[in-house]
Amino acid sequence: MTLMKWDRALLLKLLKVKMKLLIDTHLLLWAAADMLPKQAIDYFEDLENELHFSPASIWEVVIKNGLNRSDFRVNPTALYRGLLENGYKELEISSNHAILTAGLPLHHKDPFDRILLAQARAEGLALLSADRALSHFSPVIFVG
Repeated sequence: MTLMKWDRALLLKLLKVKMKLLIDTHLLLWAAADMLPKQAIDYFEDLENELHFSPASIWEVVIKNGLNRSDFRVNPTALYRGLLENGYKELEISSNHAILTAGLPLHHKDPFDRILLAQARAEGLALLSADRALSHFSPVIFVG
């Protein structure tokens, strides 16, 4: 087996490399509800990892909660406070992040996912996501 074919997550774990992860919105919601996919749990429980969230995720919750989406029924303020209280770091959105979305392929048009991907790329973080539509982008770690 060549090194190129190794599972990236397994390789990083074996090498004990600290990872900086930007967590996508659904995973944040599932973590808050103790409903994480099995493949994601190690990333959250590894105390060496830095877990980050984006204000775009809070905004997405506000909007989709307001539209009565059943998968976004959470108090955005409580979610925000809970993230900070549990050691997550807020990754602010910059104009540079917004500009970088212009260079992303248009086949994935969700504006929330696009800004998360741009933030991860710009700041050298991996985007941890259960969204199959993002699974072929770099630097995404797919856990779905």
